[in-house]
Amino acid sequence: MILVQKPRGFFKNQTSMKKRIKKIFSYFKESKDELTKVVWPTRKHVINITITVIVLVLVVGAFLGVYDYIYSKLLTWFLTLKK
Repeated sequence: MILVQKPRGFFKNQTSMKKRIKKIFSYFKESKDELTKVVWPTRKHVINITITVIVLVLVVGAFLGVYDYIYSKLLTWFLTLKK
């Protein structure tokens, strides 16, 4: 005869399962309630921040590009001096 052991852990009995399901539903309800309290940014604010981010990315990209160009020219010049 083969004895099968009950799995331990998640569902020990039906009441435990019901409590876990209630906790899951409670979590989603509380999350929904919290999201109603959030103050969402206006469209104008989002557009202004997006433009600011794009401009900063372009400025930093240009700065790094110029720095890389100058550094590569100096390195090339320095390496040709040794020959």
